[in-house]
Parts: sequence; structure tokens; C-alpha cells
Amino acid sequence: MGRKGASPTFPKQAGETRDIKNWVERSVWTERMLERLAQSQEQTVWYSLWDKVWNKDNLNQAIFRVTHNKGGAGVDGYRTEQLAKDWAQQCDQLAVELKNGSYQPKPVRRAWIPKLGSSELRPLGIPAVRDRVVQTALRAVMEPIFEREFAEQSYGFRPQRGALQALGRVETLLMSGYTWIVDADLKAYFDTIPHKRLMELVRTRIADGKVLSLLEKYLQAGVMDSMKGWQATPQGTPQGAVVSPLLANLYLNPLDHQMAKAGREMVRYADDFVVCARTEAEAKEALAEIAAWVKEAGLTLHPAKTRIVNAAQKGGFDFLGYHFEQYANDGGKKWPRQKSQFKLRESLRAKLSRSRPGSVRTIASEVNRTLRGWYGYFRWSQSTALQRVDEWTRERIRHILRRRKGRYGMVHARERNEYGIGWFAEQGLISLMRTQAQWLQSREGNH
Repeated sequence: MGRKGASPTFPKQAGETRDIKNWVERSVWTERMLERLAQSQEQTVWYSLWDKVWNKDNLNQAIFRVTHNKGGAGVDGYRTEQLAKDWAQQCDQLAVELKNGSYQPKPVRRAWIPKLGSSELRPLGIPAVRDRVVQTALRAVMEPIFEREFAEQSYGFRPQRGALQALGRVETLLMSGYTWIVDADLKAYFDTIPHKRLMELVRTRIADGKVLSLLEKYLQAGVMDSMKGWQATPQGTPQGAVVSPLLANLYLNPLDHQMAKAGREMVRYADDFVVCARTEAEAKEALAEIAAWVKEAGLTLHPAKTRIVNAAQKGGFDFLGYHFEQYANDGGKKWPRQKSQFKLRESLRAKLSRSRPGSVRTIASEVNRTLRGWYGYFRWSQSTALQRVDEWTRERIRHILRRRKGRYGMVHARERNEYGIGWFAEQGLISLMRTQAQWLQSREGNH
């Protein structure tokens, strides 16, 4: 636990124990192919992969994953449940179209969603459902080839890796004295990846012309914007497309290896990354190296969001939803960053409008689902951060009860006394602070 009042530490990474056989699509990757993959050297190129893409077993696994992930309809309005219902016919048709080369992906539907805590909007690309299936099948073929070459410090959108591992690595570095942080931000990364250079990276390992052609079709399919109509996509890979995370990781992989070769402690999750250094001078050197690589790669560092900070002091930095500051070898402080807290409150406000009907037990049941989901990721925060969520939630429900009694304005002390912490517990409302305390107690008991 570290010093008194410190946050619980993230789970430690238990070394590199991942087995590729646990996650590859076995209808694609036979034992013989896996043996070749394990034995292959850097110069290995894969020539014959196309029959694996349109393989019906691969397509059947792909439709299962697409329907499980759900998601909206693309430009054709066709939904996942419709495709699942018609799948027997659609699978045969897709296999034939892919095999004979008549398959053509549709433009990606562009949806604009609000940026949290900002008046700006950010684009989200939604491919047609059939295209999502084919992209999933394509990823099953491509991913194992590149995954074995990805750097250790890359955690985003990779099999058997995740954000908590990345956060754990950052915290380990902070408590080991790497408190000078290069907090980098790539401006519109997914939308600005140069196609030519990206395809050159793909071709270093894949020489099957039909696979390469299909990938280029996706990159060049364009987007359909409800306001601007069809637009070409001379660069970038749309966020929301199934293959985009793999391609995004591939494009930044050379930077990962350059940083590792130089002895830099970089931790990356997709396009979100930090470099942890022992001194300010080391951090400045790392930032200069990153800036030079980014420029040469045709990308852009966001000038206002890229900075060097000292995480041993107040102010700190944000990474993957958490805020870190005042770190030393015996621990530090972390809590949900401001945007993460704002997002939770926005979600709860929709359930806690002052005029909403229903008993407090019903309200608590609905709110609990949101709180548990949020807590699952932010349980590693300082308890005071969770206490603030508890207090805010109870106060919103008190406003509902006050309105029902014809009272307006701010909640008074009498409502807080009447509807105290014990009363809310009787109504079934969970307390994140108490839930965390019980969890920590059980962890200590298991050690």
C-alpha cells in the first residue's frame, strides 16, 4: 500500500507469459503456420494468405465477434442483427465475392460525437456491417504476423494486454525515480497516418497482392458525412474500423523500438503515450528524439498538449483516464482525471434528473450499474476520490426527494440528516469508498 493515505498500487505485470496459441484464430493459423511464425526471422515474408481471409470458418468467427460487439449501422443502414439473421446466405455471398475479387467495401459513415468537456466534436468512422466482418477476418490473418514484432512497451489493442498493465508499468517507473514525464499528444493521429508509408510497413511482412489490395481498398474507400457527403481519404485510417488499431500500432512500432534502443522508458497505449525519465535533461532529449521522428513520419505533435512535467510535484499528468502526481519511491497520488469524473457525472445526471419518477430503490439499482462499471476501472484511485463520487450521488438523490416534497433550492442540513449514509445503504445504493475498503481488506487477507 505504501505510505498512509496513498492509492492502492496497480497490479504488477507478471512478465511476458502470453502464448499466441491462446488467442489466434485456429481456423486460419494451423500448427504448421504457427511453427513457421515461431521460427521466422525478421526477413520472413508471407506470400499466400488470401484463401485464409475468405475461409468460411474465419468468416463465421468474424460474424460472431461483430454481432457480439454490436455497434451502429454503416452507410447502407444494415444492422448487425439483420446480418446475423441472414448470415447463412451472406456468408456464402461474401466468400464468393472475396474469392473472385468482386467485393468492394463501402465508404465509412462519419458520425460526429462531442469531445468530453469541450464544445468541439470528434469524428468516428462506422464501417458497414459486412465490411466489419471482412475486416475482422482480415485482422485474424494479419495480427499474429505483426504482433510478434511489436515492442514490449506497447499495450493498446493487443491480445492479452490492456490499460491496467500500462498504468501499472507507469506507476512502477514513477516509484523507481522516473518522475520526469514527457506527456506527448499526436494531433489527429488516426486521421493523418500517411497511406504510402503505412503500406510499406505492411509489405515488409505481407506480399500477398490480394490482401494488400483489400487493405488499400479500405484505406481509400472514403467517408460519407451527413453534412458534406462523400469525401476522399488520401490519408488516415478511421477510428471505429476493425483494422485501424492494428494499423495504428504498426505505424508507431518503429518509434517504440527506437525509444527502447535508446534506453527510453516509453509506455504507449495506441496513440496515447508517455516517456518516464530520471532527470529533466533526459526528458528533453527524449522529446527532441520523438519530435524528430514524428516530423519525419508525416505526423504532428500537438503543441499545446505536449509537455514535460515533474510527477514528483503537484500538477502531475494524466494518462489513460488517471491523474498522477507527487510520486516518490514509497508511492504517490492518483485519481480519476477531470474528464473521467465529468463523464461519470454526465452519465449519472441522465438517471438522476430532479423530476424523475420511481422509488429510491429503483433509482439506486439503475445508478449502481453505472457506478460499478466505473469503479471497475478506477478502484485503484485514492479513497477520497471515490468518497467525492459517493457524496455527489447521494446529494443528487436528495434533490429528487426534496423536489417531491415541494421544496426548491439547495439541499439543507435537515435532508442530509434525514437521508444519511446509513439510510442510502438501506435503500441499496452502493458506496464506492466502502466497496474499495472491503476489496483492499480482502486483498490483504489473501496475501
